[in-house]
Amino acid sequence: QVAQKDYDRERKVPSEFVVELAHARAMAHQDWIKAKTASDFSLFAPALTRQFELARRLADYLGYTEHPYDALLDLFEPGMRASQVTSILGSLREQLTALLRRIQNEGAAIDDDLLHQPYDVIRQREFTYDVMRRFGYDFTRGRHDASPHPFCTSFSSDDVRITADTQPEDLAYLLFSAMHETGHALYEQGISPQLARTPLAQGASLGVHESQSRMWENLVGRGRPAWTFFYPRLQGLFTTQLGGVTFDRFYQVINRVQPSFIRIQADELTYNLHILVRFELEMALLEGKQSVADLPQAWNDKMEAYLGVVPPNDALGVLQDVHWSEGLIGYFPTYTLGNLIAAQLFNTALAAHPSLPDEFAAGEFGALRGWLHDHVHVHGRKFTANELLQRITGGGLDARPYVDYLTAKFCDVYQIT
Repeated sequence: QVAQKDYDRERKVPSEFVVELAHARAMAHQDWIKAKTASDFSLFAPALTRQFELARRLADYLGYTEHPYDALLDLFEPGMRASQVTSILGSLREQLTALLRRIQNEGAAIDDDLLHQPYDVIRQREFTYDVMRRFGYDFTRGRHDASPHPFCTSFSSDDVRITADTQPEDLAYLLFSAMHETGHALYEQGISPQLARTPLAQGASLGVHESQSRMWENLVGRGRPAWTFFYPRLQGLFTTQLGGVTFDRFYQVINRVQPSFIRIQADELTYNLHILVRFELEMALLEGKQSVADLPQAWNDKMEAYLGVVPPNDALGVLQDVHWSEGLIGYFPTYTLGNLIAAQLFNTALAAHPSLPDEFAAGEFGALRGWLHDHVHVHGRKFTANELLQRITGGGLDARPYVDYLTAKFCDVYQIT
């Protein structure tokens, strides 16, 4: 069924259009580089106009029943509808902005200077590799290398590679990006060997894939239980920098909330507001309700409304991400969908294994990894995200578990009652 759907979808798109699309994306990427370098959106505007024209044509070729965005979203999140995403993200926007205001109004400011000191890169890697192994990454079936931007790539379940760079004066960069990519890698390494060399030997969707990376990075990797185990070991490696820093202080710092201009540098709470900005603008552009020429101002208006910050230039604002230049329209909601799915799956795993926090505090992560393997990883692409959630949790996509998690966590971090 999956192969048939893939085949039918490819056959709907004329080969001449595929050539036109590939050429436009290649040229748009170059225009985006020039525009971002000069921080001048006008240099990219014609190419972006073309990208959305092509996206509307692509949606028409693929077909849809409700909204052209459905056809584009389905490329990344099979079975998901724009109406479903709009409803969920709209509710999330109200709740997250309210929580952010509470933190800003009631919580004491937290600075993260302690993370930005000289940290020996060899010791950073030593510690990070230990975390990756304990989470379950199999270095005999993969490797870690440095690259300017962290990512995970899979050639087969026996060759799943991670990249993440090391910053000599940023302790968090390698550590949490590696946790994130380990989540992706565990998924790929866990796909059943019986599915090898078939269309099913990959993740169910980008949202489900992102749920694995965000779970290991945030729900586990930034949680109190895991750091009960890891922090004494980190202190032992960096006694000069962390020897006098209490556990509670460190925990606060790695969970600091600070609205910022750049999505990939955003904290766990405000990250989703960046996704909302882009999703809402994509919908408006696709519907013709938003002009490309006025996009920088519309971007800044939403950033101010949701995060309370206004980018000082186009490079830090509307031009910050490469995705639009590559025609990846319909892609961005999957980041937040991954966060929502992570919370739902984690709650279900916790109900099945109530001792998980105690195990994390002892440096044991096998029960969670095993549960995810049996319920998510082994199935590869056999089920859509909606089908997986129904099978595992008994319900559909729901923002409430994620909002509850964020509220409890950050009220604890910022000591808000």
